[in-house]
Amino acid sequence: MTNRNASSSNGPRTLRNIGVIAHVDAGKTTTTERILFYTGQTHRIGEVHDGTTQMDFDPQERARGITINSAATTVFWHGAQINLIDTPGHIDFNIEVNRSLRVLDGAIVVFDGVAGVEPQTETNWRLADRYHVPRLAFVNKLDRTGADFARVVAMIEERLGVKPLVLQLPIGAEGDFRGVVDLLGMRALLWDESKPGKTLDVAGIPAELQGAAQLARVALVEAVAEVDDELLAAYLAGESLTQAQLQAGIRRGTLAGAFVPVLAGSAFKNRGVEPLLDAVVDYLPQPHEVHAAQDEGGEQRVDSDPDGPLAALAFKVVSDDHGARVYVRVYRGRLRAGDSVLNANTGKKERISRIYEVHADKMEERDSLQAGDIAAVVGLKDTTTGHTLTDPAHPLVLEQISVPDPVIDVAIEPKTQADQQSLSKALQALVREDPSLHVRQDAESGQTLLSGMGELQLEVALENLRSKHRVEVSTGRPQVAYRETITRAAEVRHLHKKQSGGPGQYAEVRLQVAPLARGEGVRFVDRSVGGAVPREFIPAVEAGVKRAALSGVVAGYPVVDFEATLVDGSHHERDSSALAFEIAAASALREALAEAGAVLLEPVMAVEATSPADHLGDVLGDLSRRRGLIRGQQQRGTASVVEAQVPLREMFGYIGSLRALTSGRASFSMQFDHYAQAPQQVVAEVQR
Repeated sequence: MTNRNASSSNGPRTLRNIGVIAHVDAGKTTTTERILFYTGQTHRIGEVHDGTTQMDFDPQERARGITINSAATTVFWHGAQINLIDTPGHIDFNIEVNRSLRVLDGAIVVFDGVAGVEPQTETNWRLADRYHVPRLAFVNKLDRTGADFARVVAMIEERLGVKPLVLQLPIGAEGDFRGVVDLLGMRALLWDESKPGKTLDVAGIPAELQGAAQLARVALVEAVAEVDDELLAAYLAGESLTQAQLQAGIRRGTLAGAFVPVLAGSAFKNRGVEPLLDAVVDYLPQPHEVHAAQDEGGEQRVDSDPDGPLAALAFKVVSDDHGARVYVRVYRGRLRAGDSVLNANTGKKERISRIYEVHADKMEERDSLQAGDIAAVVGLKDTTTGHTLTDPAHPLVLEQISVPDPVIDVAIEPKTQADQQSLSKALQALVREDPSLHVRQDAESGQTLLSGMGELQLEVALENLRSKHRVEVSTGRPQVAYRETITRAAEVRHLHKKQSGGPGQYAEVRLQVAPLARGEGVRFVDRSVGGAVPREFIPAVEAGVKRAALSGVVAGYPVVDFEATLVDGSHHERDSSALAFEIAAASALREALAEAGAVLLEPVMAVEATSPADHLGDVLGDLSRRRGLIRGQQQRGTASVVEAQVPLREMFGYIGSLRALTSGRASFSMQFDHYAQAPQQVVAEVQR
């Protein structure tokens, strides 16, 4: 997705790097398909339900009717180049949203006009907050029964904690929705269904909306003036602010995060897309206008300077029969085909053989990239998600992309000996493409476990093994990815001593363990003094601790959220070695865990079930039987929405039960919320 003139011109350009994000089924891909059509990138509108979309080109995406992989393209609108990434809405594929937002400068957040702010919307919004990404809100599906623009705007303010800046009011409701009032131009924008999709009519504001439009316009002007001293002074002086002044103020406020512009439409009915594109150009930032990239320690700023030393971040890897394509965002400098660059994470040099501008599943070769560009490169052997590519003379490591821990496992084994040889290579490719997938060997059973964020993600990964990598596997039932932790501090001393004719083994460690807050992981601290444990053996002690933490003492699951401190120890001049200290540390940790009140942790999911009101009691009762904690209830149109926290263990097969209880009329979504201590009955079942 590079500038078409990047290789021949160093002049200024108008560039936007944006993503489209939302909850599943809010209409992201439909909105993106309309953007492609209205910008002339395509001449036929693709539909999700027909499996004809440009952006959902993967066979699994078309078969399932959902976005699985983020897809990139480039469009042009009124002289501006827009690099666009369409992201998945399903929580199982949240890593795609995470790594896309890490490299984007702005985003369109699509809201369902009926459902409003949904769980995955909140998750994606928080990710955008983390990466300081300015946003536009597009309230979609306003043609549907139960759609309520004002209610969605109120939900945005209440649930997301931001100030929505309403730029448009809908004209008509539900099936009569036909256009919007543009509050900046104080005019009506109408789309006539009887005319071709590109027809937009400008008219006067309908009489019945004149009063509401005037009030909304005053609120808009006041909100913009409040965040701009110059405009505030003019407003207080009684001056009438021009449309250009307001647009400039909206842009400044959007980039500062003071408010989020809100637009209205129905992408499926081709209404509201052109004003949305105008807003992207008018209010979302160019690369040099956003929060500067930083190195991992937060000490170096990386400004968007095309003439500076190269700094680029690899954020996605796609493998096929021809090798791996690595998607990169260039933050500083230039990148040319044939360049040798340094992978600052591995310390190895890599060569860029080719560069491609990407349009969904089609690629166009380019000569070079410059600061601000996003594109795919070929030729990188050891680069994966989160790695930094730099000028060898100016190395730095950019801030990493955070990857969530998996909560569900499935055991896999090859069906034939030939598949055995291919399975390892295929799994490596899967994990390189999707770092939220983990592969490990179960210490007790010897089984290969593939771990991920949910059942759907594992289903897709297993299908990719078969269809893409041509490896046939047998699988077990999905299992919960339990964890273990400790509840109190403990201290142990362990002596590892072995003599067998030749050189012996001797290592003594005194280890303290203490619990940490949830999500802190495993922390090792060395507080030994006086050379009791020689410096060269400290890494071996840490390695022993972390190896032993992979299998806990309750049920053999990884141990998390604790700190292990090396307090003291002793060594032997001849018989001590790194291996001896690693063995001693591992044994000491296992003893300490047993004394520190080790417990089993189970993943708890945030569940949102939407049901007709007449089935609400059945839904609530079923969630309670699943050890669910009801957090709240609300009405959305004619439906009742239940928010609950339920252990993942109890959610297997829930969709079938929910449909049976509600005659197929209910739906639900869930995402990981936190780990909590499992009750004794669950521990007993897991230990069997």
